[in-house]
Amino acid sequence: MSKAKKEQIDQLEDLPNYKAEFTAQLKDMGIESLPQLKAALADRSQSKKIQEELSGVGPKTVSTWKSLLKDTGETAIVPAEGKKLAKAKKEKAEVEIVEPAAEVVEEGGYVVKKKPELDADTKKLLALRYDMSHDRIAFLRQEWFRFPRLGEKWRRPRGMHSKMRRHVQYRPNVVSIGYRGPKQVRGLHPSGFQEVMVFNADQLDSVDPKVQAVRIGSSVGFKKRQVIEKKADELGIRVLNRTG
Repeated sequence: MSKAKKEQIDQLEDLPNYKAEFTAQLKDMGIESLPQLKAALADRSQSKKIQEELSGVGPKTVSTWKSLLKDTGETAIVPAEGKKLAKAKKEKAEVEIVEPAAEVVEEGGYVVKKKPELDADTKKLLALRYDMSHDRIAFLRQEWFRFPRLGEKWRRPRGMHSKMRRHVQYRPNVVSIGYRGPKQVRGLHPSGFQEVMVFNADQLDSVDPKVQAVRIGSSVGFKKRQVIEKKADELGIRVLNRTG
């Protein structure tokens, strides 16, 4: 990133891929200036929230904004007497340099995937499920350490005298109901979509693209799969297992 490029970032609207509707959305999150946005992007939870709330803003856009705001501080705000000069400089840069949006890249490049429209409670429960899944211990079958042939697969202890079955003292933990995730988001894709299995293009007509995503059946051939993916793109439906 050149120095000349960084000097052009004087306000939020100067950021690449920035849309007019982002201003109100960022204001609701308490972000009204470049320094505040810089601090929010540095925080993991805030950065994740920005990606969820702003349409079209993904990891690549966030990374680009971070690099542009790396040396930006309170002095980045243009004083009143320099606003005209900054505006003229910005107009000159727009005339001389025409760059594509960060998300519009060459063929085969990264494109932000479609996200579901979820309420605040569902997003919170999905985050909780994610944390619980990564904190959950590995359940190993009884006496797995004694007999290597048992492997690491899980089997419920059934012995009449089994201490593990009775949860005695220091015995390993047993799979039980308390380790499951929140019931309200059980079965959802990690992105938050409800998965719908499809085997032909006609089944896409009953899919709600706002909250549902499709998974093409494994028995569908390559030619029919391409037809399904093309129609899904026209309807704005996300395909979870695209080809390529």
